[in-house]
Amino acid sequence: MTEAATVRRSRITPEREAELYRAVLDLLREVGYDALTMDAVAARTKSSKATLYRQWGGKAELVVKALRHEKPSAGDADTGSLAGDFHALVMREDDCRMEQNSALMRGLATALHGNPDLLKAFRELIIEPETVELRRVLERAVARGEIRPDNPAQEYVLHMLIGAFAVRGVIDQRPPTRAFLTSYVDAVILPALGA
Repeated sequence: MTEAATVRRSRITPEREAELYRAVLDLLREVGYDALTMDAVAARTKSSKATLYRQWGGKAELVVKALRHEKPSAGDADTGSLAGDFHALVMREDDCRMEQNSALMRGLATALHGNPDLLKAFRELIIEPETVELRRVLERAVARGEIRPDNPAQEYVLHMLIGAFAVRGVIDQRPPTRAFLTSYVDAVILPALGA
């Protein structure tokens, strides 16, 4: 990143940045990724399009950074047990927020597969950090002796969590909830890990 870009980025306060991200996610929910434009974001946030491009480079980065901003960290859930850590992860968001995010992710799924820039940004800013954070949770469990270090299910925990979150609406025609995800963790993930 150039020094000039760093200076420009510093002009936006954290409060303004959060406001912009909320507006982007609201627009995304209203019109979907393909119909979302930088012009619409600029109009909604009373920003210049040039400022948005300077700050975020383009629509894909802006959308994914907005998603990342709204996502609580997984790595700070350290309760002293693997079950407690997973339950804490599930409790990060209330049921209403989970329902909104589930709908948002369903809407983004097609766009992710059809847009290489969006997929790249999503992998770099959402998937890779989530993988690192989840790995820390699992490493703590290994260190505590709760799971074997060579358990192959460790590589699939993120897949299992995303799968439960994403397909509940398809299979059960209901949004994911804290109760459902807690039950899923206890019935599927913990046994798969041997915990």
